[in-house]
Amino acid sequence: MRVLIDYRPALREPSGVGEYTHRLVQSLLAMRTTEPGLTLDITLFSSSWKDRLLPSPDRAGAAIVDRAVPVKLLNLLWHRFEWPAAETLARRPFDVVHSLHPLLMPTRSAAQVIMIHDLDFLSHPERTRAEIRRDYPALAQAHARRADRIMVPSQFTASEVQRQLGIPAERLAICPPGAPDWTPRTAVPSNGYVLFFGTLEPRKNVGGLLDAYERVLAASAMDAGAAPGSARPIPELILAGRATPEAADWLERLTHPPLKGFVRHLGYVDPAKRRALYENARVLVQPSFEEGFGMPVLEAMTVGVPVVAANRGSLPEVLGDAGPLVDPEQPAAMAAAISRVLNDERYATECSVRGVARAANFRWDRTARRVYDTYQEAIDFRRRRGQSA
Repeated sequence: MRVLIDYRPALREPSGVGEYTHRLVQSLLAMRTTEPGLTLDITLFSSSWKDRLLPSPDRAGAAIVDRAVPVKLLNLLWHRFEWPAAETLARRPFDVVHSLHPLLMPTRSAAQVIMIHDLDFLSHPERTRAEIRRDYPALAQAHARRADRIMVPSQFTASEVQRQLGIPAERLAICPPGAPDWTPRTAVPSNGYVLFFGTLEPRKNVGGLLDAYERVLAASAMDAGAAPGSARPIPELILAGRATPEAADWLERLTHPPLKGFVRHLGYVDPAKRRALYENARVLVQPSFEEGFGMPVLEAMTVGVPVVAANRGSLPEVLGDAGPLVDPEQPAAMAAAISRVLNDERYATECSVRGVARAANFRWDRTARRVYDTYQEAIDFRRRRGQSA
């Protein structure tokens, strides 16, 4: 099986999609060792005017096709003109071409697989920008209907693709990410912080988190006034993630009371430093209006960090009973859940233990096997469509 994977999401400062792409490739390559009889030839495709995709030990065994074509230009050609074909750019044939986004990679004859992480761009285009706003809402349905298979990370996203795009369930494959290979921490840091981890963009509801944290600070001040010396100090709130232009108002709030001195923005966190970021947290808060999966929730649970998450999208599916689920539009409820995890040690420990156990159910080797099977299903479906045409 000859597979071409669009590796561009993992090329520079990868977010959730980029991390998924990187780990999926590693896991597919590992299958060739764990399953010696498997026939799998992987080629990674990249295009950029500045950044080069070079051979690396964590991509050993994959062929690389790296073209000095600006990403925006190639996306315009692919999305709007469906040209040039993957075979033209790579100068070799393929059985499957895999786009890690909702729009197809043009091909002459290969089966086409896309991945839809979520449909927030369709429900709320105002939360998006650049070519996502330009192309995804207009083209996603037509591309999904032409795709031979569609991968999704959760049952929630699968249901949304069926409901909003009219895709039958048999053409969908649920391929959730696996948990990182981290061991649970052995102690909770006494000076740990409240953590938000993700891109600072509208659907992440950072404004709602800041509203909730102001309530946590106000309640702490009232407790200190009523019983001096008895109130616990409120940990710092850390916002970790790249800021989009829409985050300007949130960042401005951090420079004024009551948040000044209590909230800090770290910016983009290199993947090599993510584990330490989680291990030093008292609690992770994921207040998003919608998530197709919610990778930070899984990563936090893996190391034993309690999680407070919004009762929206896929987050209940990922968190399960391992932590409190709150209405993201109710700052008071979010503040109460954060305060409970910070102040009730027994409850926090219960959330931690349940989270570690739940995270163990998400494994990259299982995901890789499901993706490989999806490729084969796509090839078979493409062949049947060709015969009936």
